Amino acid sequence: MHVAIPLYPRFTALDAVGPYTVLGFAPQVSVTFVAAQPGPVTDDLGSLTLTATAGYADLPHPDVIVVPGGPGTAEAMRDPQLRDWLLAARPRWMTSVCSGSFVLAAAGLLDGRRATSHWGWRDGLAAFGAQPVGQRVVTDGPVITAAGVSAGIDMALTLLARERDDRTAQAVQLAMEYDPDPPFTAGSPHSAPDGLAEQALALIR
Repeated sequence: MHVAIPLYPRFTALDAVGPYTVLGFAPQVSVTFVAAQPGPVTDDLGSLTLTATAGYADLPHPDVIVVPGGPGTAEAMRDPQLRDWLLAARPRWMTSVCSGSFVLAAAGLLDGRRATSHWGWRDGLAAFGAQPVGQRVVTDGPVITAAGVSAGIDMALTLLARERDDRTAQAVQLAMEYDPDPPFTAGSPHSAPDGLAEQALALIR
């Protein structure tokens, strides 16, 4: 199984690296970072650069596409090269993390589908023809979307279980020791302290 993760300027690193790690741990899975042209792409913090080792033309039909989110999403939504590649690729699974779902939606790939994104922007998917759903991972046919940033790990495990089997996904989860036990219950706007939402959104705008 070949997985392609498109990179664009100001992507959020964990959106890409979380699924990359999950899927890369699985047997007989290869993961490639792609972009319009091979080369370095810098994340939203401006301090981490990942290298796209292939261009879109080099990998026209991957089995899986994982679109990360980040502050650069607005520009990515208007990128004709990325849009055309997404539309022509026809992978078995089209997936996204965080605001990456807006890139899919802008390309018309979420029309009428249930989908999610970061809680701060999720409802905006309706303007692009999607049906926003307040879940961490949403599967609608061959499309899997994940909520904000860290949810990409959950999405990749979900994908791996569907593409392979539960035991393979569980083995990868154990290999990663992915057993979250955060020190606070502030990971959702429903459980976070009052007034924290605006402060949180200011960190990622």
